[in-house]
Amino acid sequence: MDRPVKMIAVVQGASSTQAQELLRTVVARWQASARIAGVIEESHGLPNRACSAGRLQSIVSGISYPIFQDLGEGSAACHLEGSGAVTASEAVRQDIAAGCELVVLSKFGKLEAAGEGLSAAFGHAIESGTPVLTAVSTKFQDAWDRFAAPLYVGLPADEAALDQWWLAVRDYIAILRHGEPDGVASADRITA
Repeated sequence: MDRPVKMIAVVQGASSTQAQELLRTVVARWQASARIAGVIEESHGLPNRACSAGRLQSIVSGISYPIFQDLGEGSAACHLEGSGAVTASEAVRQDIAAGCELVVLSKFGKLEAAGEGLSAAFGHAIESGTPVLTAVSTKFQDAWDRFAAPLYVGLPADEAALDQWWLAVRDYIAILRHGEPDGVASADRITA
């Protein structure tokens, strides 16, 4: 194979809300044919809050882990609650250990840039060789690059682009496990 598929994909060019909705959409569709672990961010649903962080919802169990400290209506401050993200990270690690084909992690943001939050889940997924789909806050792109470059590919916030990446990853893994199908060159089956 001339150029293997990147096993980590990052949704780029979308707001956090748009990226989470896109992850939720593709996970709902892909779950019919793949075991997917991870967490997707959901809103806290509280009015008049400066903090947009809400909860991380487990793809496997549906459990929600709070990731913000509610400072009350009208507060201008935002405080992330790291313990919820750490608990979610451990649950994801257990789901990876139980077996999955893909790990979807809501995003690499402030907590992860500091080596906290979902950092352990990112690390475990990468160490296990499990493909990862995530989003990265533009504020933390440099920290992400230090963490994951050159192992990832950036993708536009587009369902078709994510579908193409996921199909290429699945084909690549099948080839690694079972060998090249007769008469099909890997360059014809896989794009990076």
